[in-house]
Amino acid sequence: MATSLETKEEPSLEARTARLWKHLQEALDADELENCMRCGFCQPACPTFQETGYEAASPRGRIALMKAVKDGFLVPDEAFRSQLDLCLGCRACEPACPSGVRYGRLLEQAREALAAHAPTPWPIRLARKVVFAGVFPHPRRLQRLGRLLRFYQTSGLQRVVRKSGLLRLLPAHLRDMEAVLPVPSPRGVVETIGTRIPAKGAPVATVGLFRGCVMDVLYTETNVNLARLLSEAGFEVIIPPEQTCCGALHAHTGDTALARQLARRNIAAFRRAGVDFVVLAAGGCGAMLQEYAHLLPDDEGARWMGERVRDASQLLASCGRPLPLGRVEATVTYQDSCHLRNVMGVHREVRQLLSSIPGVTFRELPEADRCCGSAGVYNLTQPEMAGRILERKMGHVARLSPDLVATGNPGCLLQMQLGLHRAGLDGAVRAMHWVDVVAEALDAAPR
Repeated sequence: MATSLETKEEPSLEARTARLWKHLQEALDADELENCMRCGFCQPACPTFQETGYEAASPRGRIALMKAVKDGFLVPDEAFRSQLDLCLGCRACEPACPSGVRYGRLLEQAREALAAHAPTPWPIRLARKVVFAGVFPHPRRLQRLGRLLRFYQTSGLQRVVRKSGLLRLLPAHLRDMEAVLPVPSPRGVVETIGTRIPAKGAPVATVGLFRGCVMDVLYTETNVNLARLLSEAGFEVIIPPEQTCCGALHAHTGDTALARQLARRNIAAFRRAGVDFVVLAAGGCGAMLQEYAHLLPDDEGARWMGERVRDASQLLASCGRPLPLGRVEATVTYQDSCHLRNVMGVHREVRQLLSSIPGVTFRELPEADRCCGSAGVYNLTQPEMAGRILERKMGHVARLSPDLVATGNPGCLLQMQLGLHRAGLDGAVRAMHWVDVVAEALDAAPR
């Protein structure tokens, strides 16, 4: 297994490469590779091509590399892997493609083969085994980890560690991340508000709230606010306690077997709840839930799930009762979540909600549809490219000079907080989840 820490009887590099080559040739979808017309319409949408100008760092170039491997003309060597690793997986190329090439699926197929056969440094194997397999699928373990982080941040230990200089042992990007991590809540959303929140007034529909894993620990208050907004708009909210991590990080790093296990647990939890919609405010998780049918093609429950998944902005903007919003005097801009925009096709609704708040002046962020560099764990595994992309983003923010940057995904929110910190703007510009901005307006409404 790719996540194994065993080092005994390691096959030779030649043997691993041969196995990887065979796996790639069997796994890569020939029709999808053939669908690429080589037109290059994808290139302006690709952040890594925009930063490097290299053909191999574009979707068209990466598809050409995959096809050469599939056809037996190219050995899947380290250079091949590095170009696939450099891809953010933002899927901005898919809406831009006139042939409808599903690039994300090709990338997933290639990464699964690479995870199974290509040599992986032991720290990454250890992190995947401990964090991806040992923590993310287990909400209670994740909450315990959150409480440890909270103790570190609030007990004075963080101040002592910073003064000691120990943080200088960490790479710069991890030191920056340590500086902007929010203080986790001691309890998740279920422990805070329970598993059932009635609708205000006559119910419009019953929704199942997907709480997420990182979202539920670092941004619990956002989930609490989301339940309040849904209830106010007329939705009865059920939060199935048996749900788990969506599996996106696992699928995107090649561990599709564990991603399938997590998908089955979530499908069972929400089907038992008998909800009309599965709702959330995390673009990365939403895209994953919507694509469970791709992950489990023969599972009727996966189709059931995919048909019901909605970003919260979709329900609040068009299905629920209008929210009574008070004034929030602020200039607000919005950074799209890549998977929310490029996979779920949601980009107007959040802008509509933010613009409807009395007192808000909404200004469009240049290149808001371009990835911020977060991309799951990309900002940790590819810090140099992630930093370049984020610096460009912060240049746009500085020129626009808003009071507030809103976004719709916990990873994007953390990345925007990191960018503001690096740019020296964290005192002047706030980064917030759009749910919290709308909740602030709800609290400001006259009662």
